[in-house]
Amino acid sequence: MSFLAPLFLLLGAAAAVPLLLHLLRRNVTRRVEFPAARYLQRAEQEHSRSLRLRNLLLMLLRVLLVLALALAAARPFIAGLGVGHGATAVAIVLDNSLSTTAVEGGTPVLDRLRSAARALLLAATPTDRLWLVTADGRVRAGTRDALLDEVERLAPLQGSGDLPLALRRAAAAVQTAALPAQVVALATDAQQTAWAGITRASIPVAVYVPGGEPPRNRAIVAAAAEPARWTPRGAVTGRVESADSVGYRIVLGERTIARGTTGRGDPVSVRVAPPERGWQAGRIELEPDDFPADDARSFAVWIGPAPAVTSAPSAGVFVATALSVLVADGRASAGQDVRIASADAVGALPALIVPPADPVRLGAANRELARLGIPWRYGSLDRSAVVVRGGRLDGVTVSERYHLVRDGAAQSDTLVTVAGEPWIVAGAGYVLLASRLDPAATTLPVRAMFVPWLADMLGLRLGAPAGDLGAPVEARPGASITLPSAADALENASGTRRALDADRMSAPEERGVWFVLHAGRRVGAVVVNVPPEESALARWRGEELATRVAGRLGRATGTPDAWVRDTFAAGTRRPAATPLLVVALLLIAAEAIAVRASRSTAA
Repeated sequence: MSFLAPLFLLLGAAAAVPLLLHLLRRNVTRRVEFPAARYLQRAEQEHSRSLRLRNLLLMLLRVLLVLALALAAARPFIAGLGVGHGATAVAIVLDNSLSTTAVEGGTPVLDRLRSAARALLLAATPTDRLWLVTADGRVRAGTRDALLDEVERLAPLQGSGDLPLALRRAAAAVQTAALPAQVVALATDAQQTAWAGITRASIPVAVYVPGGEPPRNRAIVAAAAEPARWTPRGAVTGRVESADSVGYRIVLGERTIARGTTGRGDPVSVRVAPPERGWQAGRIELEPDDFPADDARSFAVWIGPAPAVTSAPSAGVFVATALSVLVADGRASAGQDVRIASADAVGALPALIVPPADPVRLGAANRELARLGIPWRYGSLDRSAVVVRGGRLDGVTVSERYHLVRDGAAQSDTLVTVAGEPWIVAGAGYVLLASRLDPAATTLPVRAMFVPWLADMLGLRLGAPAGDLGAPVEARPGASITLPSAADALENASGTRRALDADRMSAPEERGVWFVLHAGRRVGAVVVNVPPEESALARWRGEELATRVAGRLGRATGTPDAWVRDTFAAGTRRPAATPLLVVALLLIAAEAIAVRASRSTAA
């Protein structure tokens, strides 16, 4: 037994008052011999025993009444007794990830989860401690009414959130409460991809998973412009996950450029040469279904003329051959806008720069790099063979390379590393390699990836207008992204702008294409799409999820009422104030009956 207000137990001392009054009443009269009343003596003797018993009963009723009122005022909690539930610390984890917007039976799953959370909050008492934790891990503490308002205002996330993080924070919150009953109440659609790698909670978890099967879903899980810069033609590619054939359309800006039907597992690929120029937003759309969030996927592309490129003899024959392939394919043209040459013969930027074939020319190469303002120099030669790991050049072998030495503060990016050191670096108007593009130095020129890699370097890094980002930045809603320091705003297709005050920021929550602006000019794009795993609507059964998140401490149900009962079942020490007040009322009634009976007898 425990008490919320133990000081009120001091009122129990008042139980001595009826006892004292009873004892004092035994001596309140003085015995006087009255001969005329002797005939009453026999009657008094006959009734004295019943009077004593009645007075003792009145005293006992009054003592018990005072004790019952004192105990009720102290608000005791007794295991297995009382009504309602004991004071409980409850953290509600309400899954509002994007998958809960799937419609089942004409109602989004999130609406059913929200309704269950409302029922649980309405069942709470003022003695409970309450928290609301959403799928993004945000924790809100407050009163029942305040959290009810939060539930009403809750909107679905545009991504998957982090439900394992939300569960950990919920468990940590309830464990800070100085209450014997602590429980996490989890309301979720039990999407399997959202609960991968969960760490079990060490406190009871009541799980509510609405009954029913997830809807059949058709999803566009990939959409891209290939290459990322069209000169001016290119292709839109996509991947659809569907159990049957589905119609699609491809939109560039607000203009439909293609329609078709794709079957199960068949890729979408359409080649186009649109008249639009500059940065453009596009999307692939599917026929709508019961999970509309993944029925469209965005992409961004820059459309303009092919870069005019010239290759110097010092770049090597493999570069000349790859460049002729790009020119024949329309992805480059002959001209002097971009140069490919060794560092000692490059002359001007923009340029793709390789080391000189003759080490004697290394000094001249470094002087030319300094003249062009490139903050890198060629150092010592290293002929140890290493393999490139990561990126589009994974598996390329490097057998000869110069150590690149930083010399200057100008901004640059390291594109590829070898043995932990920079191998390809890039900056404003240049791409610098530490190895010659020759099989004697690296296997890159004889790999199938060489021509696409060269096209990307020319189109995205060197052929783009000054200040452009190059390839669009792919991001999930709210994910951390890095933009150039020159970027000052983001703008979506409808014209809504968002100012930037840091290079590193969170991607917008709103899905679609956001153009990167510098001084009002589009210099790049951030493409925000649904995480592909959100399209996989397969679910854990409630019992399976309860075991995953809490082991033997987990309990699962498919109805809100049972979920509420499971949540507050942890509070087995229930408040006994109400039963004690009922007992006090019964004692008052019994005392009144006893007093009335005593007066009737006396009369």
